[in-house]
Amino acid sequence: MLKNKVILVTGSNGGIGFGIAKLCQSQGATVVLHGRNQQAIEAAADKLGPETSYVVVDLGDPSAPETIINAVVAKHGRVDGLVNNAAALDRCNLETASVELIDRMFALNFRAPLMLMQGAVAQMEKQGLPGSIVNIGSVNAICGAQNLLVYSATKAALATATINLGAALARQNIRVNQLNVGWTITENEHKIQLSEGKPENWQENIPANFTPSGGL
Repeated sequence: MLKNKVILVTGSNGGIGFGIAKLCQSQGATVVLHGRNQQAIEAAADKLGPETSYVVVDLGDPSAPETIINAVVAKHGRVDGLVNNAAALDRCNLETASVELIDRMFALNFRAPLMLMQGAVAQMEKQGLPGSIVNIGSVNAICGAQNLLVYSATKAALATATINLGAALARQNIRVNQLNVGWTITENEHKIQLSEGKPENWQENIPANFTPSGGL
C-alpha cells in the first residue's frame, strides 16, 4: 500500500510516533524518524532495522523544519508523506501560563508543524505526484482541559490550519488531515503521570467521564 513512499514522522522515537512509523514500514514505506535525543532516536531506528534513517534536531529551533526536509530529500530524494506528531505536553492553566511557555508551546506545536508542511508541500509539488500530510492533534483541540490550556490552544490552531490547507491543497492532490486522538497510554505519558504523583497502575483508575468505554 505504501511501497516506494518516503514518509517522515516527527517525534517518532516512541509512543504514537513510533507506532505510526512501524505501521508505515510494515506497509512498504521507507520511514524517516525524527527526535531531539540522539540515543533515543538511534534505539528506535535499530528496532525498525539498520537501514532506517533519522534526523536529530530540536523543533524549537526556527531553522529545524528546513533542516529536516533537506535531510530527507538529500537521503531519499523525495517526500511522499509527512506525519506531524512531535509536540510539547506542558501542563498549565490560566493562572500558571506565562509568556515564555506560550511562545515555546506554539513554536513546537504549531509553528514547527506549519513550516514542515510548507517544506514538504514544496517538495511534493516538485515531484509532481500526490502527497499526504497527517497532523496528530488531540481531543483537547475541541474540548480543552483545565491543566492543558496552552496545549489545547496549540492543537486547536493546528486543526484550523489543517482545515485551511486541506481545502487549499486539494487541487494539487495533496491531502491534509488531522487526527484528534484521545488520552493514550505511551511511555512518555506514563512518566508524566508518575511525576504528578500517580501510582504505577494509574491507568486502571481513570474517572468514567474520561473512559466511557471502560479504559484508555
